[in-house]
Amino acid sequence: MDMQRLPTTRVIHPSILYFGTPVLLITTRNPDGTANITPMSSAWALADRIVIGLSGGGQGLANLRREGECVLNFAGEHMHRGVERMAPTTGRDPVPAWKAAIGYRHEADKFTLGGWHAEPSLSVKPPRIAECPLQMEARLLLEINRPLEAWRDAAGGYAIVELEVLHVHAHDDVTVAGTQHVDPRRYRPLFYLFRHYVGCGTPFGRTFKAEV
Repeated sequence: MDMQRLPTTRVIHPSILYFGTPVLLITTRNPDGTANITPMSSAWALADRIVIGLSGGGQGLANLRREGECVLNFAGEHMHRGVERMAPTTGRDPVPAWKAAIGYRHEADKFTLGGWHAEPSLSVKPPRIAECPLQMEARLLLEINRPLEAWRDAAGGYAIVELEVLHVHAHDDVTVAGTQHVDPRRYRPLFYLFRHYVGCGTPFGRTFKAEV
């Protein structure tokens, strides 16, 4: 092998390790019955389980702990402006000090802020976001709380949350007619990549498991 053709590397220390995951808008129910939306981009899935990561001290995590259920709404590429309008807001009132210090403000009505519409769910109380191409109703199975020395002061560490998906709602135009499949050629999720919003690009092909 010609070593001169291999790319060179260097050790770097990124401020954050968001290497590219879909943007999820998590809807939960506040104590007064209204809905909260929590944007996040730390998630992975296996079978009917989705594991998410949430920073401590947020309203969405408090609601999820109390109610034990939520909806995972997968944002589409077309929703990036609404997601960013919501990014510097929190459902917490008063705003936690560490969030206030970096510019967060309280916002009670995040549906209006995002320009989105609420739709009722089948098995959980929090509503779905109608504009999201995929919406997954879920219930809480497990929560693990972890401290993180590198995290901001007083942020409260983070929580690893395991959820069981109960129902998947999909826009007709991102599914394959007559099947239970999502069409990856038409489903255009929004990704968060090192603090930038990006689309999914051109599909390269499919795995052998696509026929299963």
